[in-house]
Amino acid sequence: MRKVLTLGLLAFFLAWPHGTRTQTVEDEGAKNSRQARAALDAMVQALGGDAWLNMKNMEREGQVAAFFHGRPDLGTTMYFEFHEWPDHDRIEFTKHRDVVQFYLGRTGEEVTYRGKAPLPQDQVDDFLRRRDHSIETVVRTWLKDPKTILIFEGQRLAERHLADQVTLISAANESVTIQMDSQTHLPLRRTFQWRDPLYKDKNTDAEEYDDYHVIDGFPTPFTISRYKNDDEVRQYYLLHAKYNQNLPADFWSVDAADHRIKK
Repeated sequence: MRKVLTLGLLAFFLAWPHGTRTQTVEDEGAKNSRQARAALDAMVQALGGDAWLNMKNMEREGQVAAFFHGRPDLGTTMYFEFHEWPDHDRIEFTKHRDVVQFYLGRTGEEVTYRGKAPLPQDQVDDFLRRRDHSIETVVRTWLKDPKTILIFEGQRLAERHLADQVTLISAANESVTIQMDSQTHLPLRRTFQWRDPLYKDKNTDAEEYDDYHVIDGFPTPFTISRYKNDDEVRQYYLLHAKYNQNLPADFWSVDAADHRIKK
């Protein structure tokens, strides 16, 4: 069921005289929604405002470490990640950049020295879920839909920072919760839930953002931690970031990447 009222608003509604309950709850709900939007607007401005909203593309270079049951696996892997709104993603692995994954639209392919092949569907689904519930998608798509519900849930403690917490519920009944630093307004954590199509149980996917540096005018988290059901599964350590590059004409071509690796 779509979450419309916080517990505080519900208690207020029950305690108010019957004749004015409906109007009062509507007023309080509208006020709460305005608080949520104000928090999200402040976050967008902190991230770069109109320049961030109109960003052409981005690149992140760094190292990624995998975790199993909260414990890190040995070693890290170099990665180079490129994103172009709304649905073009390319990730290159190893220092030789000889493993390349493409997520174009709703498809996923991988290129190695063996050639090109579709990625496993569960891996593609996982990536697309995270892209569909990213802060970028929430701001650039969900917020433009008048049917999206915004709920300001007060302040929480997130990564030793006092954070404003907002939950958005889309017209498709999908929800995302964002925690933003109460002082800098930069995002600290993004969380959403999804139901496993096979086992029907709910899973929680979360990302935490830390160690911000300003690159090309954009505050960029240099540490990103991914969690599944509260267990850390990946940690990304950024070394460099770039924005609004002039990428080659064939940059998003799987065939071009295949040709480069085989040379």
